Amino acid sequence: EDKKILFVNVASKCAFTKQYKDLEALHHQFRDDLIVIGLPCNQFGGQEPGSLEEIQKFCAEKFEVSFLLTEKIEVKGEGQHPLYAWLTNKKLNGSSSSIVKWNFQKYIIDKEGKFVDYFYSTTKPLSRKITSILKQ
Repeated sequence: EDKKILFVNVASKCAFTKQYKDLEALHHQFRDDLIVIGLPCNQFGGQEPGSLEEIQKFCAEKFEVSFLLTEKIEVKGEGQHPLYAWLTNKKLNGSSSSIVKWNFQKYIIDKEGKFVDYFYSTTKPLSRKITSILKQ
């Protein structure tokens, strides 16, 4: 689609859950050049116990989320989803290796499908670190 992609593992019962608001703002602000994809994950403190329907309802009612939310996945370990195997392994993505440390870790892919960078949970979605990449 000739857009950048921001992948973020999300959870409804996390101290970082309020980042949904800024992710939605990012989704609107960069709508023409960015796709935000939330990937629910229950691997960190059991903070995403709900079904996809429960997660979507919570996100819509509490944060008016309109960006894509996928089925629940595993972002690390033996059951790691292939997307996260690619995102976290330099041998596969050609750029950088990382460990998903907690909920709301963000990965940016450019318009050509190349890995750009990742940011830990403490980096807010509307931070200059992220928006400067999206403005390029």
